[in-house]
Amino acid sequence: MQLGYTYWRTEPAGRNFAPGFTPDLTPKEMLRLGIFGGKYMTDCQEEFPQSWFARAKLCVERRDARLNCFGVNASQSLRVWRSSGWIHKQDPRGWFQWYCRYYMGRRTADDDRQIRRWRAIARHVAAIRKNCEPEDLECRKRQRQAVLHWAYDSRKI
Repeated sequence: MQLGYTYWRTEPAGRNFAPGFTPDLTPKEMLRLGIFGGKYMTDCQEEFPQSWFARAKLCVERRDARLNCFGVNASQSLRVWRSSGWIHKQDPRGWFQWYCRYYMGRRTADDDRQIRRWRAIARHVAAIRKNCEPEDLECRKRQRQAVLHWAYDSRKI
């Protein structure tokens, strides 16, 4: 957890999500599949259940696209996220950190914004469906990896 930030968990872990917020994957599943080149969450594991990291694909030194589920880089740098205004102080690692904390039961005033951002990614899911044969995991690998970062399971599209 980042220094100087505490929060309350007001809901049971993995339950009581906002209406319409129905991620396909849990944070644990996402980490096991391989997201953000393995670099994400390497310095804050004590905040979350150890079981999330038991088979997670992580790399402390640097981002490594080979660790991603689809073996490609599909993310922008944290610098780009910050300059785009996507990062808020309470979750300095962005949407996935927010989702991990939300999944664990934290609820905040930022939830509506983050859920709107999650919903906006559905357009990429639609593009995969439109342009790829069902279950052709070689089709649009970058886009598949990108939606995976948002808890959409593109392996089932």
